[in-house]
Parts: sequence; C-alpha cells; structure tokens
Amino acid sequence: MSKIRYASFSETGVRTNNEDFIQISCDPDDGRYLFVCCDGMGGHAMGEIASQVVGSTICEYWEQASFDDGVEPVLQTAFRLASEALDAKADVLHKVEMGTTMVLAAIYNDKITIAHCGDSRCYLLRPDIGIVYRTEDHIEQSVWGDYINRSFFSYHRQNADVEIRQFDLQPGDRVFLCTDGVSSYVNPDILRDRLMDDKSPEEVADIVKYLCEKSNTPDNYSGILVFIE
Repeated sequence: MSKIRYASFSETGVRTNNEDFIQISCDPDDGRYLFVCCDGMGGHAMGEIASQVVGSTICEYWEQASFDDGVEPVLQTAFRLASEALDAKADVLHKVEMGTTMVLAAIYNDKITIAHCGDSRCYLLRPDIGIVYRTEDHIEQSVWGDYINRSFFSYHRQNADVEIRQFDLQPGDRVFLCTDGVSSYVNPDILRDRLMDDKSPEEVADIVKYLCEKSNTPDNYSGILVFIE
C-alpha cells in the first residue's frame, strides 16, 4: 500500500459563518482512507448543519462498513443514509429546507474512488501530466441564472444523484478536494501548478489558502490535499 500524507484547511473568509465541512477518516493498518468535503448551499437556511450532517454520516458509515463487495456499494449505502439523516434533521428543525454539495475521495487497495454531487470539486494530478481527472460541476443554466442541479437536499432525495469514478493510483499522484470558494476564484492554471509544487502537503495547502485570500473570494473556502507516495 502506498504511503499517504495529507493536509487540510477550512476558512470562513469574509463571511460571518462557515458553511463548509471537511472530515478525514484514516485507517492506515487497513489501507482505508476517506476524505470528504461538503459546502452548505447558500440561499437556504442552515447550510452549516446540512454539510455537517451529510459529511459526518458518510464518514461514520465508512468507518464501520465491510468492504467484501468493494468500495462503491459502501459509498452508495453511505449516501442513502446521509439523505435519510438530512431529512431526519430537517424534521427536528420544523421541516427546514437545507442542502449541501459533496465531494469525496476514498482510497483502498491502491485505488481511488471519487464521488461528487454539486459544484465542490476533486482534482487527480500526476507528475509530468498535470490533471488526470477533474470532476465536472453539476450546474445547469437557465434564464434565471445558473443553479446546482444535484445536491443533498432535505426531502429531495432524488437530487442526491452522486457521480462516481474510480482510478488506479500511482506513486507521485496528488488529490485535491475543495469547495467552490477555492475553484471559482483561484486561477485554474495557477492552482494546478501550485498543487504540484515540490513542497510538503502542509506547505502547499498554505499556498492555496494564500491564493484564496489574495483573490478576495467572497465565499468560505476549504480544501483537502492528499499526497500518494
């Protein structure tokens, strides 16, 4: 099994509260790693609660699940449980409408499974190649403007249509997950180049944080950077 190193950040930025949620679940002895990044949806109430409920539910199931049938069935069950947990929380909060995007990277047996729903992103990068894979935002255009057409949203479980891809990992690969407070405001070419800097995960994460600050992003910004060695 490859050695895994990682670093993360989650910043409120200019806003008054942070609706992003990140969680990392690692079991090196078993070769299981899960990195989850959620972004509570603006324009709706309690985005910070929605992101926390969905992200933590997925991680909790991952940590106790059996992998006899592979990673994808585990994740599919985790997504169903996350939708159920979000509805249950909304019930307690007087039927509140709340939602969150979600992106995750699950590493097991030198394979990575990338899953996303909404406009939080994952980048898989490789030395001498650059970006091998980047999730495509689930955004639809309309006469009223762009809107996210897939998400975890209370009482709309059909919207949690999670896209899943799997890749073989190689030594030197890097994985970056982030909310749109990063991807929408940092120049994509600069972001790609800085993610491959010959520095530690913590140093690269600090560089990306600085780029977000310099861009004056009006949103919360969060990211998880993973090195495969």
